[in-house]
This record gives sequence, structure tokens and C-alpha cells, in this order.
Amino acid sequence: MSPHLLVAPIVLPLLVAALQLLAGERRQRLAVALSLASCLALVALATMLLLATAQQGGDGALAAVYRIGDWPARFGIVLVADRLSALMLLLAAVLALAVLPAALARWQHRGHYFQPLFQFLLMGLNGAFLTGDLFNLFVFFEVLLAASYGLALHGSGARRVSAGLHYIAVNLTASMLFLLGVSLIFGVTGTLNMAALAELIPTVPENTRTLLHAGAAILGVAFLIKTAMWPLGFWLPRTYAASAPAVAAMFALMTKVGIYVLLRLSLLLFGDGAGPASRNFGSDWMLWGGMATIVAGIIGMLGARDLGKLAGYNVIISSGTLLGAIALQQPAVTAGALAYLVISTLGIAAFFLVAGLLAPEGEEEADDALQLEPYEPMGGDVGSAGLYADEDESRVVIPAPVAMLGVSFLACTVLLAGLPPLSGFLAKFAMLAPMLDALALDAAPRTGTLALFTLVIVAGFCTVIALCRAGIQIFWAEPERLFPQARVTEVSAIVLLLGLCLLLTVAVQAPLDFLHDAARQLHDPANYIHGVLPAEGASP
Repeated sequence: MSPHLLVAPIVLPLLVAALQLLAGERRQRLAVALSLASCLALVALATMLLLATAQQGGDGALAAVYRIGDWPARFGIVLVADRLSALMLLLAAVLALAVLPAALARWQHRGHYFQPLFQFLLMGLNGAFLTGDLFNLFVFFEVLLAASYGLALHGSGARRVSAGLHYIAVNLTASMLFLLGVSLIFGVTGTLNMAALAELIPTVPENTRTLLHAGAAILGVAFLIKTAMWPLGFWLPRTYAASAPAVAAMFALMTKVGIYVLLRLSLLLFGDGAGPASRNFGSDWMLWGGMATIVAGIIGMLGARDLGKLAGYNVIISSGTLLGAIALQQPAVTAGALAYLVISTLGIAAFFLVAGLLAPEGEEEADDALQLEPYEPMGGDVGSAGLYADEDESRVVIPAPVAMLGVSFLACTVLLAGLPPLSGFLAKFAMLAPMLDALALDAAPRTGTLALFTLVIVAGFCTVIALCRAGIQIFWAEPERLFPQARVTEVSAIVLLLGLCLLLTVAVQAPLDFLHDAARQLHDPANYIHGVLPAEGASP
């Protein structure tokens, strides 16, 4: 595979966004066509990268390394494709392609710049997944955040603006911490290239190692804010619930950017090769912070009545679960955590879209275009909850769209709770079973591992309670409830996301093999270092 291909996932959405801005407000159909073409192309590019990384076998070799301008990796911009980055690229592209039809139904008409902002968000996400140095990680992080600010405020309304400004203030603070942490790391090591840092950290003098750890801790806090770790995640449920459903569905991936960076840096910079003074730095904080986040998510979810906030607390639970899992630094657990990352992202995104169609009248101040009307009967009188009785009144007929919403809600419940037989159960099993194996071999901290195992099981049980209670309230306990007319594009987005989860339930072996190879590659960073710095010395 040509290394020049690595630039395409970044340049393509940038060019498409520029063309959409040049097209102006009157050519919305052209903007939509460009977005659809961009998302399809990104799915194809990500698939090519994924297949290229899979063809490397189990040796852990990188698929491609691209040095922009052919500068040495220590001083220039380098893009790196391995199994983890290819997986995240494909997840972002597939999620964007699935969510875009839902946005076309009604939300893009609330503002003229929805499509360019959507493309800039994809550019920032793809750049963050591909970059090989911390400075450009900061650049792409700011690009995706700037786009997310506009998307969070998209559609106006007092509730959305209030939550959006709160979201902006929190993330500007995280950006300041990010820049401060990067500056401290550069001051100690003289480089921000991740591979070079991995080589230099074991040799850092003891009198400056504390400063290095301080920089890494500040950098970690910036990403823990983004992953919504307790008590830093207070902003997430309100912001995601106030955002447009299509935007919130895309934001389901935003917290995973922080998880990706923490997983990458913890194993590359502070893994077994970091030396006794820096090995496993911060892992205990992530483990216990992840468990505290799960508890906070459970409490919030059981107390939530708004469907948007209920979905937001599911995001927090998934973040806490992933933080605890990657903190254990066990390859088999990491592989299961990657499977859980994929399934939880798709399931939560689908749940946000379903919640957007189930919002009762008056719940969203800004959603004046969301018309809540009962479905027209094919003969018979309209009854409660959008249902109708046939002519002899002997039975109640449920309109197909209402039935689809009910089935989708049930599927989201099963996925997010991790119940069999869907892929949510398989992902949780792939993550939890290796924890028990590690305990049997004394290869993991017993107290922390047992606590995390228990909390993940309890979180699934509480998810069932919270979502079943919400489902009963929506579909059974409110006889006068009216459902909005669901457009084909909105239904297709939900069906596509849930269909992918169903596909991963049936065809599970090949994806799990790939994830195990990705985990082994992450836990053996030597190939990453040698791939990025093949002929460079240990000193900058």
C-alpha cells in the first residue's frame, strides 16, 4: 500500500468542506451530494487501510508510515497506520455514513453550515487517529473541537445554546491543559514524536523525570475530561441531550478519541519498556477513576427521565468501562475492550437517533419542525399513542413505523446492557473472561480487577432496569402519547447502525481475530518505534 494514501482521509474532508463553503447557501443539494460522496470514499479508504494492516499478519508490523516533506520523524510531521488507527478510521467513517441520512431528514435545514462542519469534524477525527506526534494531535484535536462547537449549537434554542456554551468552556479548559502538558514534555525530551518519546523516556535523568510525569499527568487530565471520567464528566449528559439527535449520535465517538489517545500513549510511552520509574504511570488512576465513572453513570442513569440524558449516561458508563479495562494492560482484555468500544459506539449512536424520534411534544424548545402527529390509519379511527383500531374494533393495529421504533428501542436496550444473543454480550464476554483468567494466573491486581468485573455486570443490570422503565413509560404507560412522523432517511440510519451490530453478532470470529492482533501490536510497541524511526538514533 502506498504511504501517500494516509493523507487522503485528512485531505478529502478538508477539500469537500471547502467546496461546500464555496457552493454557498443556495446549493444545499450539491453540499449533500458532496458529503455523501466524501463519507463513501472515507469508508472505502478506511477499509483499504484496515485490510492492509490485517495482511501484515501477527508480526505487528505497521501498514504504512508517511513522513510529510520527507523530514525525519523526530522533527517533521508523520502519519502512522497500524491496526488500531485503521479500526478507528473505519468506525468514524461508518458512523458518519450512517448518521448523515438522519441529519438530512430535518436537522441540516436548521443552519446552512451543517455539512461543512460535519466534514471538518471528520477531518479532525481522522487526523487524530493517524498522527504520530503530540503537537499535530493537538492541532487535529482543536479542529474537531472547533467543528463540534458549531454542531453542538446547531439549531439554536435556549436549552441548546446554554449547554453548548458550557461545553465550549469545558473543552477550552481541556485544550489549555493539553497545550501545557505538551509543552512540559517537549521541554524535558526535546521532541513530541510518539516513537521518539518511547525511546527517550527510559533514558530521562531522574532530576527531570518528575517534570516529565507532571506533563504526562496534565496531558492525561485533558483527555480524561474528553472521556468524561468522574468527576470531570459533569458536562456530558446535558450537552449530548441538548444536541440535535444526529449530532449527539456522532458525538458518541468523540469520547472514544480520548480513550484512543490514552490507550495509545499508556502502552507506547509508559508500558513495560519505560523503565522501572515510569512503567505503568497513571494506570492505577485510570483503573479506579474508571470504576468511579461507572458508578456515577449508574446513579445518573437510574435517576434520568429524559431519553437524551439516559443515552448520555450510557456514554459515561462505556467510558468508565473502557478506562478500567485498558488500565489493566492485559492484551486479551484490551482486545475485548476494543470490541466493546466498537459495539457501544454503534449502539449508543442508534439510541440517540431513536431517542430523537421518541421525544414528546414540548421536550425540545428548538425543535419546532418536529411535528408530533399520529400515523394515518389505513381505515379505522386513530387511537391512543398513534395506534388505531380496525373497523370491527376487535383488535388494535400498530403502524409499522411505531413498531419499528419499539423494536429498535428493544435492540438498543439489549446491546447497551450486554445481553445475549447480540454483539453487545459477545463484546462484554470477550472483555470480562480474560479478567478472570488473569486473576487465576495472578497476572492482574486482584482487588481492582474483581471490582471492575463486578461493576461492569452491575452496570448491565442497571441499564436493563433504566431502559425497560423508560420503554414501559413510552410505549405502554402514556395512552395519549403521539409519535412523530418518521422519515425514511431517519429510519434507514437506525436500521444501518443496528444492522451492523447484528452483522457483528453473526460474523464475529474474523473481527475478534483482528482485534486480538491489534491488542498484541499495541502491547509490543517495538514494531511501532522501529517502523517510524527505522534508521534514527535514540537521541534527537
